[in-house]
Amino acid sequence: MSTPPSSRPPRRIDLPLLDGPAAARPERPERADAADNRRRILEAAAAIVAEKGPGALTMNAVAHATGIGVGTVYRRFGDVAQLLFALLDEREKRFQQAFMSGPPPLGPEAPPLQRLRAFLHALADRVAEQRDMMLAAEEAGPLARYDSGAYATMHTHTAMLVARIRPDGDAALLAHMLLAPFMPSLMHRVTHVEGRTLDGVKAATDELLLGLARPPAA
Repeated sequence: MSTPPSSRPPRRIDLPLLDGPAAARPERPERADAADNRRRILEAAAAIVAEKGPGALTMNAVAHATGIGVGTVYRRFGDVAQLLFALLDEREKRFQQAFMSGPPPLGPEAPPLQRLRAFLHALADRVAEQRDMMLAAEEAGPLARYDSGAYATMHTHTAMLVARIRPDGDAALLAHMLLAPFMPSLMHRVTHVEGRTLDGVKAATDELLLGLARPPAA
């Protein structure tokens, strides 16, 4: 797939500031006791998920496993959805590093359409690999995904590429539409209930990108 030529510069779009691992902003140093509590909570949560599955993760279970008060666990992570997202954070950091500064076609040296295709294919792989934990996070907090720094970063990245491909389009909205098929629940439905393959999901994604690359009708 090739990027259609355009003589006009991309339309400026207002996007949210990154609020996650990729955000380049100073952070307050964490107190030693707070950092230790965070580490213990995440270790206990990971052990529960590994032993019993993500459905068994509760704030009370983590508090019991760590000896930390359940109120502290809630203050630290808010709810089970945010705790699950924190467990997913390390792999998210590696994913962000790959699409923001890695080699092409995922990294910045590739043409925008090729780069967007590589990003969406990699996202499909990532959701498939961590389906169970992502499903549990989605079930615990259906709207939490959209408030997460990870989603804000992916959306900003996708909108930036869309703006270069379709300068006159609503890049922010189109970015939401391109990311929507990769909700864990929909991916589960398509692959495990309807029996479609991951390659089939990627081929359908390519069809969407062909429409994005096609010049709008006069």
